[in-house]
Amino acid sequence: MSRVIIWYSDGIASTVAAKITLAKYPNALLVYTSTNSEHEDNIRYRKEVEHWLGKEVIVLKSKKYKDIWDVFERTGWLVGPKGARCTTELKKKLRQGFERSSDLQVFGYTVDEKKRTLDFIHNNPEINISVPLIDRGISKADCLDIVEQAGIQIPMMYRVGFLNNNCIGCVKGGQKYWARIRKHFPEVFARMSKVERELDVAVCKSYRRDETDIDGEDSKRKRLFLDELPEDTKITEPEQSISCGLFCGQYMEEE
Repeated sequence: MSRVIIWYSDGIASTVAAKITLAKYPNALLVYTSTNSEHEDNIRYRKEVEHWLGKEVIVLKSKKYKDIWDVFERTGWLVGPKGARCTTELKKKLRQGFERSSDLQVFGYTVDEKKRTLDFIHNNPEINISVPLIDRGISKADCLDIVEQAGIQIPMMYRVGFLNNNCIGCVKGGQKYWARIRKHFPEVFARMSKVERELDVAVCKSYRRDETDIDGEDSKRKRLFLDELPEDTKITEPEQSISCGLFCGQYMEEE
């Protein structure tokens, strides 16, 4: 018999996707790939979700790397055009080691992410994917309402203004995201700033003109190290939505 795998992430969207799926497939497996770098409040949230769903979450962890910092330090890789190494090592490889070709795999993509979901389906035709939130026209805002109506307090990362409940200090975050990290988690900001300089890689980009370039041809995207991030960077506006799913990026270590 084929299995139904719900890829759970401690996020509100995957929580609602799980609720919908379990109503149809009560024997579905609820699986979470942990990076060991998430906010500690996620443990509280997960326990409340398990009680609501009546299903225990299976937690997968890397046997090779301790957390995202271990990945950065041992591989010398932060993020690039092909994705983030931490996602590959702590999420993607765990998913690949767990899945079977016959599985129906359920993801918490919302109707707001329809285009990205279609791109994923096109690029991964071998995956039998189910997207119950999109099928029902459910948005991320709807998921928030559903979780709160269930009496579950949303995870801390949402409560302090982040759009996603990813690791504390996601290398795919932009300037507003990192300005918010600096405000709420200054120790993480300082640590990533140090790693950036050690690896000579900047996680943020800035469109700024080089003052030495008279004709302005060099006014394109440049690296912006976190220790250069202006103190007045606004965080009142939402930062960009960050995808840190099991299929984010294409980077794979060559064995």
